[in-house]
Amino acid sequence: MAEITSALIKDLREKTGAGMMDCKKALTESNGDIEGAIDWLRKKGLSQAAKKASRVAAQGLVSAITNGTSGVAVEVNSETDFVSRNDLFQNLVSGVAKIALELNGDVEKIKEAKLGEKTVSENLTDLIAKIGENMNLRRAQALSVKEGVVCSYIHGAINADSGKIGVLVALESKAEKAKLEELGKKLAMHIAAVSPLFHTIESVDKDALEREKAVHVEKAKASGKPANIIEKMVEGSIRKYYEEVVLEEQLFVIEPDLKLKVKDYVAKASKDLGAEVKLTGFVRFGLGEGIEKKETDFAAEVAAMQK
Repeated sequence: MAEITSALIKDLREKTGAGMMDCKKALTESNGDIEGAIDWLRKKGLSQAAKKASRVAAQGLVSAITNGTSGVAVEVNSETDFVSRNDLFQNLVSGVAKIALELNGDVEKIKEAKLGEKTVSENLTDLIAKIGENMNLRRAQALSVKEGVVCSYIHGAINADSGKIGVLVALESKAEKAKLEELGKKLAMHIAAVSPLFHTIESVDKDALEREKAVHVEKAKASGKPANIIEKMVEGSIRKYYEEVVLEEQLFVIEPDLKLKVKDYVAKASKDLGAEVKLTGFVRFGLGEGIEKKETDFAAEVAAMQK
C-alpha cells in the first residue's frame, strides 16, 4: 500500500477542488495513483450529480452572443440565483455559449463538445459535485442571415453576455451595419419587454389559434347577439390576440410616440436607411420560463438543516 502523504492529498485537492477527506479516500482506493484518484472522484461526482438531478433547476443564466451574421442564445440552469453569481458558473455558461455558436445551437452536440480537457457534460457534472446544486444545459437556439446582422440584448445582465433574459434579432439588409445594429438593439429591447410568442400572423400555432377562437366564440354566444354580429366580435377578438402575441402586429414600445406596429417601424427604418430591411427571425429566452417551480417554505428548510 502506497503512503498517502499530506503533499499527495494537497496535490489532488488543487487538481480537483474536492474536500480533503474525499481526496484521502480517493488516494487510498487508488493506491496513491493521482490519475486513478481523479477518476474515482469523478465517479463520485457522477453519483452526487445523479442524486441532485431530481431537484428543480429554474435559476441560472441566459447568454446571448453574436458574431456578425450569426448568433446564439443558451440557457444553463441552476437551483438558486446565488449560483449565477459564482465565477465558475459564469465561466462555464460563457464557454458553453461560444461552443453553441460554433455548433449552430445543437444541444446534443454542445453537450458532447470539448470545453477545455473535458466535454461540456463532464464540466457540468464536475461543477455539480463542487457547488452542490443540480445544473443543466436546458436549451440553445441559433439565428443567422446571409447579409445583414444578428443582434443581441441581455436584460438583467450579470455580465456582458449573460443575465435573466436573452434576445436575438436577425435583420437581413444591405444597409450600413452600425445603423442595423442600432435598429436591432431597439427591436431586441422591445422583444425582451413585450415577449411576443410568434413572428408573423402566418407563423401563429394553429392549435393555439383554434383554442383562442373557441374561447371567444363561447363568450360572444353568451351575449345573445345575432350570428353575423358574433362573427364580427370574434374577428375583433382575434385581431386583438394577434396584437398581443405576434411581434409584427405589436405596437413598438421603445418609441411609443410614433404609435407604429413593429412591422411598420421596420418599414420606416428601411426608408430611413435607404435599403430594405427584413426582420427574418427572433429568439427570446426568459430564465426559467415554462419550468414548474416547486413552492418551498424557507423557514422550514432552514429548520430542517439544523437537524
